[in-house]
Amino acid sequence: MEPKTPVVQMRNITKTFGSVVANEGVWLDIYKGEILALLGENGSGKTTLMNMLSGIYFPDEGQIFINGEEVVIRSPKDAFDHGIGMIHQHFKLVDVLTAAENIVLGLKEPGRLDLAAVSKRIRALCDAYGFDVDPDQKIYDMSVSQKQTVEIIKVLYRGADILILDEPTAVLTPQETEKLFTVLRNMRDDGKAIVIITHKMNEVEALSDRVAVLRHGHFIGDMPTAETDAHEMTNMLVGHPVELSIERPDPVDPKPRIEVKNLTVRSIDGILKLEDVSFTANSGEILGIAGISGSGQKELLEAIAGLQPVESGSICYVNDAGQREELLGKDPLSIAELGVALSFVPEDRLGMGLVGNMDISANMMLRSFRRGKSLFLNRKAPQKLAEQVVSELEVSTPGVTTPVRRLSGGNVQKVLVGREIASAPTVLLTAYAVRGLDINSSYTIYDLINKQKMNGVAVIYVGEDLDVLLELSDRILVLCGGKVSGIVEGRGVKKRDVGMMMTRLGGASEDE
Repeated sequence: MEPKTPVVQMRNITKTFGSVVANEGVWLDIYKGEILALLGENGSGKTTLMNMLSGIYFPDEGQIFINGEEVVIRSPKDAFDHGIGMIHQHFKLVDVLTAAENIVLGLKEPGRLDLAAVSKRIRALCDAYGFDVDPDQKIYDMSVSQKQTVEIIKVLYRGADILILDEPTAVLTPQETEKLFTVLRNMRDDGKAIVIITHKMNEVEALSDRVAVLRHGHFIGDMPTAETDAHEMTNMLVGHPVELSIERPDPVDPKPRIEVKNLTVRSIDGILKLEDVSFTANSGEILGIAGISGSGQKELLEAIAGLQPVESGSICYVNDAGQREELLGKDPLSIAELGVALSFVPEDRLGMGLVGNMDISANMMLRSFRRGKSLFLNRKAPQKLAEQVVSELEVSTPGVTTPVRRLSGGNVQKVLVGREIASAPTVLLTAYAVRGLDINSSYTIYDLINKQKMNGVAVIYVGEDLDVLLELSDRILVLCGGKVSGIVEGRGVKKRDVGMMMTRLGGASEDE
């Protein structure tokens, strides 16, 4: 039986930013001992709504009740006083401090400087919920999932009973995701109220007890997860029926475009990242790269783009006349001028790919400014490109002069991916193109990638979702620990077989 009184009641919540209405008249209930999945397209107001509950924004209108009493939340400290803690997409930790030091940072309580006692309390929390973290480890030595764990412990240490997680699995491996889910279920069973903002339908079905849907800033409805399915939820999200299948047109006149032979790459500290990798990427075809996180996918794309030093081997670009050109030894700009575009969506979208304070059209110029010889750059072309990306990818923004840092995470990403695709490449190297995007935007990007293939572009696609990889790719190169585990046909291959090849060397290959 569901408890009768919600621990949080948001009533008639409205928030605007200039001319953009982020939330309008939203009602939302959150219950103890329950995991609520908050769903919505990019820019639908999910994060804004939760930022009002956690004290980062203040609503223009509406009321918030905690345990039946109206409260005013003007800061994250107010939120903590009411037992609310939010774990954001971009972590806010001090790299040079240990986990324990970060967890007590800013606390005024007596005993906060007794780090031995703090560590003991952190270990007790870890034991209670199944966390795996070393209080004395420095943040800069931690993986993404360990940093996230520190953020979760930080809010629990401050006594939070209501936890909000924004896209918690966006940069986790399937194994790390499963560990996080176990911890969240333990917390729910302990009576905590948990809200996760997510785009991944399979996670909603696997983890949540109830699902609430926002569309264009309005609350559409909520229901027990057991009474709905991915298809119905998607239709609620988008507002009309959506066909959840990815097209896979046949390859268009495939000819070798990139030939990689015996490629070996080491990291700066001497760790072998790729060993003796050989394959051919054809024009008019999508070559998917499958492998668990850290199997060498990033190094492979960066080596082709000229961004990664190579120990040995060869990477040849084959032009339309069949002439070969060695890419090793060329600088990234010369490689880009051949038409090799790298669209790599990093874990930190703003840190690596775009400049947050510049507007959308200026960020387009980052890609194209070298073509202009004059000191006075032609701003018309980037502006036109920005307008095209905004309209084709349905970027939620007041206009192309909006600074990129003011867009929602998913909209930032559409700008990043759209810019690379719009550069009319002959080879498109794309990694994590739909990371953190809602289902509708993801399908728009799959269509764009398919269009590139139909135009005769050689597409090399790295993605986290194996189901999508199997639906989209013509051929799949499987990497395991930096080695080629096999190359298989995308049509007809079983997910289980590819999964086996990802975790151990050997398996069926195209040649057999």
